[in-house]
Amino acid sequence: MTVTGEDSELGADPLDPPLMAPLRRDLTWQQVQSMSQSAAYRDDPTLRRIRQTAAVRRGTRMVKILSPAQVAGHLGGWLPYGFCYRACDLAHLSDPARLTLLRTDGAAGERVAFALRWRATDAMDYELPGGPAQPGLAALPGHSRVGAMVLGTGFTPSTDELIPEYVTAGFADLPLPANAQLLAYVPGGDEVVLYTYQPEQHGWLRLAGPRWRGVLDELPGVSPDREYVPCTTPGSARLVGTIDGQEYEAVADPPGEFRVRALTRAARYPVQTLSRRAEQALWRGVPCWVLQRDETWARLRLLRPDVEALGATGARCYERGVYEAWAPVDELVDHHIAELAYRL
Repeated sequence: MTVTGEDSELGADPLDPPLMAPLRRDLTWQQVQSMSQSAAYRDDPTLRRIRQTAAVRRGTRMVKILSPAQVAGHLGGWLPYGFCYRACDLAHLSDPARLTLLRTDGAAGERVAFALRWRATDAMDYELPGGPAQPGLAALPGHSRVGAMVLGTGFTPSTDELIPEYVTAGFADLPLPANAQLLAYVPGGDEVVLYTYQPEQHGWLRLAGPRWRGVLDELPGVSPDREYVPCTTPGSARLVGTIDGQEYEAVADPPGEFRVRALTRAARYPVQTLSRRAEQALWRGVPCWVLQRDETWARLRLLRPDVEALGATGARCYERGVYEAWAPVDELVDHHIAELAYRL
């Protein structure tokens, strides 16, 4: 969505500042949209200034459009990762046919669009799918891609929309905040909240009633009768907080609540510091996240995919921008726990 002027009612929520473009007689909306779709404007200062107005702040609502198989994966314990959007930039898109074009796994669209929606824990968790953070994405050859091409301008490919896109920083898994939601957009434009995330139990509470059983039936391997779905896959990233120097597993409930993960409400004390932890390593000189491993093999995800990294690792694209490979554990170098501290 593009607005001009300082008196617009859009962006009244400071957590969701609107995308702003300085439109004028010699810079129309059509010209800005055309620039966003051209590699020639990746470094254009005007387009960069427009893109920078689409800020992510602590508590900004983020959304990732999913296929039914991806919904089932998140119900099982997948974390947010890869390409995503600010929810406010998609608010005008409620038609399932249009939303499914933003899916990342390259699967054919269905009559229902699904999404994961959560609030950002911090702006540092998100970056532009282009230079300088991800300079190699746009140069990857078509035969190695899944989903839409990456333009490198910071906007999603579209013939008539201007939608800023993001990736999780380094394509990392992000710990899922409290009250994240799995949604469905049905024909007619209705938004249905299917499940909401319960961090203390590490599972999903079903909110959709019998009216939406047909939608739930589209999710592979998911029983529409289960009122609570526990996550069976441990996440590859977690939040850790401290209170008076003592360390605890933590839960984020942005924008203002960061607490100890505890089953009883009385024990959910606010933490004084907060960090995200995940495994990292180098394999064949390429920095990777270690998503899972046993004594012999490790599943890796590239932090900064580019042609050289793909050539060195043989990593395969599993969804748009996400490249993973299996590697022998004894070939990993600088294998360590990365800790990214948030400022509270």
